[in-house]
Amino acid sequence: MSHTEAIRARARQLLEEKQVSCVIGYEVGPRGRTRPTFIYAPDQIDRLVWNSACTHNLTRYLPGRLKVGKPGEPPPRVAVVVKPCDSRAIHVLLAESQFGREQVHVIGVACEGIMDARSDGGQAELQARCRRCRERMPVLADDVIGEAPSLPAELDPDEDLARLEAMTAAERTEFWLAQFDRCIRCYACRQACPMCNCPICLFERDDSLWVGIGIRLNEKRAFHLGRAYHLAGRCIGCDECERVCPMHIPIGLLNRHLAAEVNRAFGFQAGVAPVLGPLVTVLRDGEVHP
Repeated sequence: MSHTEAIRARARQLLEEKQVSCVIGYEVGPRGRTRPTFIYAPDQIDRLVWNSACTHNLTRYLPGRLKVGKPGEPPPRVAVVVKPCDSRAIHVLLAESQFGREQVHVIGVACEGIMDARSDGGQAELQARCRRCRERMPVLADDVIGEAPSLPAELDPDEDLARLEAMTAAERTEFWLAQFDRCIRCYACRQACPMCNCPICLFERDDSLWVGIGIRLNEKRAFHLGRAYHLAGRCIGCDECERVCPMHIPIGLLNRHLAAEVNRAFGFQAGVAPVLGPLVTVLRDGEVHP
């Protein structure tokens, strides 16, 4: 049975038995592109697919779909299809009490990597994040589709991160200011990120004390650095922020740099377990957690 067939069979069972009200998965749109889809009835199941273009991190849609229902009704429950990296996002969201574990049925898929379509029409290539990735099985799943694929003998080194960390502080400042200056403040990075789930975004408030909503360099720098620090110890490395950026700013590189710093300082990797990151739980001497 193919991954697509297995996902459809499990989704059909969940909907027919009314275990969930919705299945969040992937479909192929009318232009031939794989995109997120929301399935509410068994007769829609044939829309679900699994292929090498299932790049979207579908956990981004969970908080909005799992809002508390009407008084007297049980909270909504949905199923979501996840890749291994995506499954770690659920751990972070659970640790932050965004929803209850009983509200989500996780359909995890063994992943051989996601392909990037070539803009010049050439043969698709494995995404850079997948060439570095050691995760091939989800860390959290109620159902697992597929067997663990074998890893390549050698994974690609993160050469971009090595070059960044070899720079002096002044060189890094110059590099990032040049990148941030191209930002158009479209917020696509924020919208694609499962960890950007604040009810009111600080960086889109017209009365913010810290940063305006304009596109001057200082405001763009505040937006990107503020968002990066907000994600430190929380980013699970799906790189959806970088994929959707219309200006091709290496946002994922900034997140990987902070993730490496957190790992070096605390030995912590976001989403491996449903626990809060150390940057919000480490206390100074004499402090007591309430």
